[in-house]
Amino acid sequence: MASQELQTIEENFQPAFALETACPATGPFIFSSPHSGRIYPRAFLQNSNLSPMQLRSSEDAYVDELFAHVAAQGAHFIHSLVPRAYLDLNRHPFELDPELFAGPLPEFAIEDSAKVKSGLGAIARIVSQGREIYTDKLDFDEAQTRINHLYYPYHAALHTLIANTMKTCQHAILIDCHSMPSGNLPGFKDIPPDFVLGNLFDKSCDFELTHMVRCQLQSMGYHVSVNKPYAGGYVTKQYGKPQNGIHVLQIEINRRLYLNERTLEKTSGFEELRSHLQSLTKALINSLPDLSFGSRLAAE
Repeated sequence: MASQELQTIEENFQPAFALETACPATGPFIFSSPHSGRIYPRAFLQNSNLSPMQLRSSEDAYVDELFAHVAAQGAHFIHSLVPRAYLDLNRHPFELDPELFAGPLPEFAIEDSAKVKSGLGAIARIVSQGREIYTDKLDFDEAQTRINHLYYPYHAALHTLIANTMKTCQHAILIDCHSMPSGNLPGFKDIPPDFVLGNLFDKSCDFELTHMVRCQLQSMGYHVSVNKPYAGGYVTKQYGKPQNGIHVLQIEINRRLYLNERTLEKTSGFEELRSHLQSLTKALINSLPDLSFGSRLAAE
């Protein structure tokens, strides 16, 4: 019921996200991590077929820690505390799977998207390997409560960050940070990439931004793919409007670089990766004046 769902939210997600605002901000950069939340409410666990470890398989584990340095470098950083298995902030809010609900969904619900058909709507029906999350079906009111109290506040905060950055810098650059499983990546039978950069095939940000990040990572010895197999999610599509000065680049990090994917324990590679990411973001933030699109935007 909605009242019980609200109680769960109030007990576990106050706040529902963390926001580290650079003061003063030295440029137009915002970093986000919508999938690194790892607070699993007791009521959610009780209505699940899965163990906490199985539920965490969909989590972008520790991505918030990998990018925690960016505020000190002059960028804003927002990251969710809500786990992806509970509510996916990188989906349309009403992208909902009818199989998950006890009654019919309202007409405005999006029931036929590719993500919904695969069980991965805003409220996921499954986690990795097709494992069903819930023991009992949900009421739509429960979904609405999660959306109202968790989804909308996160996106309102992100929207405000972008709007305020636009006012001060005349443009905004959002780096949307994720991790990806090491195995079964579509299109990669042999060696999967270490990083996948997604820019919706140059529609969500200026190509030069993608090129610069790719070159920086390659100079560190990483294998980098662009738009394959991940071209960008909801955040990339919703906010990326380079023609209006808002550039969004999605970064996916292969979990094998820093994580034991079975136990979710950090490996010896964690600190090296974090150091490399710190160098990457420093170079990215400091190099903006040298990028031709950055110069264009500054002139405008």
